[in-house]
Amino acid sequence: MGESTVTPLEGRDQAVPHSVTAESPRRRLDGLRTPRRPRLWFEILLIAVSYWTYSLIRNAVPEQRSEALSNADWIWRMEHHLGIAFEESVNHTVDSVTWLIVGMNYYYATLHFIVTLGVLTWLYRSHPGRYAATRLVLFATTAVALVGYYLYPLAPPRLMHGGTFVDTVMVHQTWGSMASGDLKHMSNQYAAMPSMHIGWSLWCGLTIFALARLPWVRILGLLYPAATLLVIVATANHFWLDAVGGMICLAFGFTVARLWYGSLPYALPKVVPARETGVPLLPTKA
Repeated sequence: MGESTVTPLEGRDQAVPHSVTAESPRRRLDGLRTPRRPRLWFEILLIAVSYWTYSLIRNAVPEQRSEALSNADWIWRMEHHLGIAFEESVNHTVDSVTWLIVGMNYYYATLHFIVTLGVLTWLYRSHPGRYAATRLVLFATTAVALVGYYLYPLAPPRLMHGGTFVDTVMVHQTWGSMASGDLKHMSNQYAAMPSMHIGWSLWCGLTIFALARLPWVRILGLLYPAATLLVIVATANHFWLDAVGGMICLAFGFTVARLWYGSLPYALPKVVPARETGVPLLPTKA
């Protein structure tokens, strides 16, 4: 009679809180890492606020003109040393074909946004399980680029002193570019390193190549960043090495997504499993 008894209910009251308390932080973390079906209104708001913040910070970086011009001279000397200083020849050659350079000016001013938003939309509709992770790559890439703009101000070739680069937007009076004309006062002209035209276009190209089904679409995906590289050089907006900087930023973005989700975005399931089924999210080739 002196022995105490523990009812099943009391046993649960004693054991469950400890178990839940020990596991809940990990469960919450796993919940954050688990891809969810994206919500349209949230994604539109997130992308709009993120790009506004990116533009605000990028343009708030001090325009250190003298240091940016000095860095441009150093980059130009380094490319001569490496034997890759072909930007001026490409710039002059393409500028001699008016319709071609005008087309490239419009390409530079518009496709940077159109194609990136198009790929995000495609991911949202057709690959919801991979959307968040792939979007994280893009956001992390862009975020680390801001560090480059702050630490390494760089003038584009068209603004170099003593150079003979053609500012193709000024010469051909092309509409829509933030690089020259009246709109140049709305954009930091000395934030050329790294090139986000390359970072974003390569993100688009790799995503299309990895996930598209039609072979010709996958080929177009690879051609897009290659064409962008030619455009940024022909219009004298970037050096080759700016493109390398963009690639490094993209590699950082993929690393962040890989560490967070435990897999490359393209290996995640295409469709988010229903939560109530309890189906684990495992990498898949589908």
